[in-house]
Amino acid sequence: GHRPSGGGLREVEGSALQRFLRREPGPAGGGRCLLLDCRPFLAHSAGHIRGALNVRCNSIVRRRAKGAVSLEQILPAEGEVRARLRAGLYSAVVVYDERSARADNLREDSTVWLVVRALRRDAERPDICLLKGGYERFYSEYPEFCAKTKFLSSVSPPASVEPLDLGCSSCGTPLHDQGGPVEILPFLYLGSAYHAARRDMLDTLGITALLNVSSDCPNHFEGHYQYKCIPVEDSHKADISSWFMEAIEYIDSVKDCHGRVLVHCQAGISRSATICLAYLMMKKRVKLEEAFEFVKQRRSIISPNFSFMGQLLQFESQVLATSCAAEAASPSGTLRERGQASSTPTSQFVFSFPVSVGVHAASSSLPYLHSPITTSPSC
Repeated sequence: GHRPSGGGLREVEGSALQRFLRREPGPAGGGRCLLLDCRPFLAHSAGHIRGALNVRCNSIVRRRAKGAVSLEQILPAEGEVRARLRAGLYSAVVVYDERSARADNLREDSTVWLVVRALRRDAERPDICLLKGGYERFYSEYPEFCAKTKFLSSVSPPASVEPLDLGCSSCGTPLHDQGGPVEILPFLYLGSAYHAARRDMLDTLGITALLNVSSDCPNHFEGHYQYKCIPVEDSHKADISSWFMEAIEYIDSVKDCHGRVLVHCQAGISRSATICLAYLMMKKRVKLEEAFEFVKQRRSIISPNFSFMGQLLQFESQVLATSCAAEAASPSGTLRERGQASSTPTSQFVFSFPVSVGVHAASSSLPYLHSPITTSPSC
């Protein structure tokens, strides 16, 4: 869809934005200029302009909005920023996508236009500009103003540890124990039982709590860290989904105390990866496919067993369905109240489906088990 002269959206050069950022290095949304990253969650997580806020405008938000999104929908967690927008406290809002060079090349249904329309409707006369060339051009010219994710774990083992000969199969260190735990989010790490037994690694990362997703891995340092156990086996019969809400609440409780939690099982491949995927889907409102790719980029060996993938797909449909209904009220409230009726504390979020997931149904909807997918722009 074309609009006359870009619908009056001004364009700003990367050089001008860079000069502004150099002058005003304040926190996201705290200065006079607000930067809004209109790309999918995964792209933003991999790298973004420093201080930019990622708008939430995935397919679920759009379907519900039918062409007009609100500030509440695109910036659900940023109440202060929304208040500042409404009060007219920003002199400018700069929006950017991956690589659009000109406003009049933007599609009518692009995330940028949905965001611009929401700003024009709900915010107090901000000067809205499109960053020419998007993130791609800005990063190529001013990488020092961008934040890139460190995909590989930055923990180097202390000198006392004999170096791992990664090329040697007889060294006895399985692939899942090599390196350290990986950062999924700033407060959430994923690793193996070996990592959980290495106090030096845990302390280097600032871990304060562990979520042990197994019935047989010991909690080595009970007096030193907070522990929670989820006793599930890595088997096709295990019902891991009944633990999702409890695990998510535990991770949030650590985050709320400004701690960091390591989620681990024996190998850090199936059970603990499943919990991290459920957390991302619930809290970032992303589809399983997107969450899977995100975690796999950080820990390439993750591979939840087939039944767990089926349970995650089921969870995805519940989360996305509930997020539509509940978002108007509160994003997390409804799930918890619905589950409160159940008598056992462990199963706050019980699914009514047989654990033996139909193989054909699931395999057809899991294309990424066979082919590496690219970051699918869910917007």
